[in-house]
Amino acid sequence: MHVLIAGAGRGIGLAMVEQLLREERWRRVYAVHRSEAPELAALAGQDARLQCLQVDQSSDAALAELRGAVDGELNWVINTAGMLHSERLGIGPEKALQHLDRRALQELFSTNAINHALLVQALHPHLSRRGELKLASLSARVGSIGDNRLGGWYAYRASKAALNQLMHTLAIELRRHNKQSVCVTLHPGTTDTVLSRPFQQRVPPEQLFSAERAARQLLHVLDDLNPDQTGGFFAWDGQSIPW
Repeated sequence: MHVLIAGAGRGIGLAMVEQLLREERWRRVYAVHRSEAPELAALAGQDARLQCLQVDQSSDAALAELRGAVDGELNWVINTAGMLHSERLGIGPEKALQHLDRRALQELFSTNAINHALLVQALHPHLSRRGELKLASLSARVGSIGDNRLGGWYAYRASKAALNQLMHTLAIELRRHNKQSVCVTLHPGTTDTVLSRPFQQRVPPEQLFSAERAARQLLHVLDDLNPDQTGGFFAWDGQSIPW
């Protein structure tokens, strides 16, 4: 089987690549990353099954090149890329309406939702038509409209809600492509990565996961999901999350 991990240069994506390479069932592991990724390069030097592909998911031309770089069918596609804040762009979670910024909204919608859908569009010719096909994008519990009781974080919440809708809609279409397909969004829990690091102060230690633990839990959840659960939104422990 073949698997592609996007956002594989660091954090949960990198940890997923490391864990997938320990399993013999994966004959090819594609690791899509935006920036230089020395850890991936080192892994590729140790395991010929790993193919590293530097791709800007916000570029249509780069996605077209990615389509040509993938050889054969894909059985799993997992997109872990996401943005909550950016010091370089001066973007951070909003606490109130007056903090909304057009550029920040556009950046987060692009990274957290639009890029995920267009990645699948680019890879569509490679998606397995028979047998196992699983697609997952990392969402976040704060993207749940039904679970939103605190407010704030407008752009991040809304972009993840948009991702949920895009993937749910895709799940319906993919059933016509492959009746065994599973297409879902996953909540990894609060993970010790660059994305969450400025916001960990109030997180109890037992609720803060390492990237390795988050990756292991998410891969286990995805492995266990069946076609009847396609289109769903699931947490790291397998529990369904309300829209």
